[in-house]
Amino acid sequence: RVAALSLPLFAAAPTWAEAPPKTFSNALGMDFVLIPAGSFTMGRNPNFEEGGDDELPAHRVSIAAPFYMQTTEVTQEQWGAVMGSYPSKFKGRSNPVEQVSWDDIQVFLKALNDREGCSGCYRLPTEAEWEYAYRAGTKGTYYWGDDADAIGQYAWYGSNSGDKTRPVG
Repeated sequence: RVAALSLPLFAAAPTWAEAPPKTFSNALGMDFVLIPAGSFTMGRNPNFEEGGDDELPAHRVSIAAPFYMQTTEVTQEQWGAVMGSYPSKFKGRSNPVEQVSWDDIQVFLKALNDREGCSGCYRLPTEAEWEYAYRAGTKGTYYWGDDADAIGQYAWYGSNSGDKTRPVG
């Protein structure tokens, strides 16, 4: 098995008879992409990047096995299909689920694993797995490069979102 919910969702895929596919979708239509094993520098350069001391020192991390990560955050529609509830403040079936605690997510993951007939197939990615997938083999501060001002071309955040969530993807 190879096996990552923003929640991003981490998923172990079924055992494949041949090489694992680069992508797969589960019964709920959650799409996952294969992240290959590899290594990267985790953390930040204190002379260049802003951030907290918990991101120091930058150090080499190896991801020993490939894993799958959901291509988007868990949507409100996906959460509702598993949990039967819609806890988010900013409503929209294609918007990311929010207003859920770590404990809520653990209940969701157990219910998703039970629904899919597996044990431990779905879990949150580790911090290292998430950063490795986010960096996507790039060396810059951000996956798009080093220009923080370019964020609006790549992500929703307070200043460009109207302070509300937007559809995933």
